Amino acid sequence: MKNRKFSKKVIKYFVSIILFILSVIPFWILAVNATRSTEQIQQGFSMIPSHFMSFNYEVLTGRGFGFYRGFANSLFISTSFTLVVLYFSAMTAYALVVYEFKGKKVIFSIIAFVLMVPAQLSLIGFYKMMLNAGLTDSYIPLILPGLASPATVFFMRQYLLSSFPVTLVQAARIDGASELSIFHKIGLPLMKPGLATMGIFTFVGSWNNLIVPLMLISTEDKYTLPMLVQLLKADIYRTEYGSIYLGVAMTILPLVLVYAAFSKFIIAGVALGGVKE
Repeated sequence: MKNRKFSKKVIKYFVSIILFILSVIPFWILAVNATRSTEQIQQGFSMIPSHFMSFNYEVLTGRGFGFYRGFANSLFISTSFTLVVLYFSAMTAYALVVYEFKGKKVIFSIIAFVLMVPAQLSLIGFYKMMLNAGLTDSYIPLILPGLASPATVFFMRQYLLSSFPVTLVQAARIDGASELSIFHKIGLPLMKPGLATMGIFTFVGSWNNLIVPLMLISTEDKYTLPMLVQLLKADIYRTEYGSIYLGVAMTILPLVLVYAAFSKFIIAGVALGGVKE
C-alpha cells in the first residue's frame, strides 16, 4: 500500500511539473526572442537569451511605439471598467440573493441566457449606437458597458449563495441600518474574495481587448497597448522580429505581475463561487 501511494504521489508531481513547464515555455520563448536580433530569430529556435534588447527597444521606440502612453491609457480604461463592473454586478447579485420579489428567477434566467450569446453579434449595433450618440473616439463606450456584466453577476450570485449569511442583513435591518448602508458595510466586505477573483479576470479581459477600441478609437494618442502592438507591422524592406517580440512582451508583463500578485484570490474565489445551489 505504501509503495502504491508513493507511486501515485510521484506521478502527480511528475504531471504537475510537465504542465508547469508547458505553461512557462511560451513566455520564456517570448522573453528570449525579445533579446535576440532578427537574424538570430530567423536562424532558428533558442532558449538562451541574447544581447540585442537595447537595440530592439531603440527600433521599437523609433517606430512610434509609445509604451508609457499606451500603458497609461490601458491602465485608466481597465481600472475604470473593472471598478464599474464589480460595483454594479455586486449590487445586482446582492439584490437577487437578499430580496424576494416577483420575477426574480425570470431575471436570473435572462442573465444566464445572455451569457450564451456571443458578444461579436452586438458589435455592429453597438458601434452604430455609439456613432449616433457622438461617443466615438472616447473612452466612455469602453467603460460604461461595465454597468451590465452578466458573467460577473452570475458568478457573484453563486458566490453569495454559497457563503453569504442573509441573517446578518436581517439583524442590521432590526438595528435600523438603511439598505444601502447594509450593502456597503456588510455585503461588499463579505464579497471581497469573489470580487477580487472577478476583478482580475475583468481587468485582464479589458486590458487585452482589441476589437472594440480598434473600432471606436481613431486618435493615436488614445491608443491602448494592444492597439499599439498591432501597429508593429513590417517595413517595406525589413521586418524587425526582435522589436515585435519585445513590444508583445512589454504588453503582457503587467498582466503577469497581476496574476502573480493575486493568484491566491482566484483559487479561493473560484472554490467558493463555483458551488451550485
